[in-house]
Amino acid sequence: MLFYSYFKTLVGKEVTVELKNDLAITGTLHSVDQYLNIKLNSIRVVNEQKYPHMLSVRNCFVRGSVVRYVQLPPGSVDVELLHDATRREARGG
Repeated sequence: MLFYSYFKTLVGKEVTVELKNDLAITGTLHSVDQYLNIKLNSIRVVNEQKYPHMLSVRNCFVRGSVVRYVQLPPGSVDVELLHDATRREARGG
């Protein structure tokens, strides 16, 4: 639940989602669920030459199991908050 809670705080911010098939999509995080499925709005593909068929897509839903990485905006990472939440979760509370 730690990542789910953290990603919910990023709703409305721009993130880049890299999929296991090497497709990287940048867009505004619209929503995330407990399975870490991600819905992005106003998307653009990082490598448009390799994926020209994605140019017409504006919004997408990404299944959590196909996500390799999520690149976060640099100013949105509160390291101390993540450390505290990780410690609480490790203690079971």
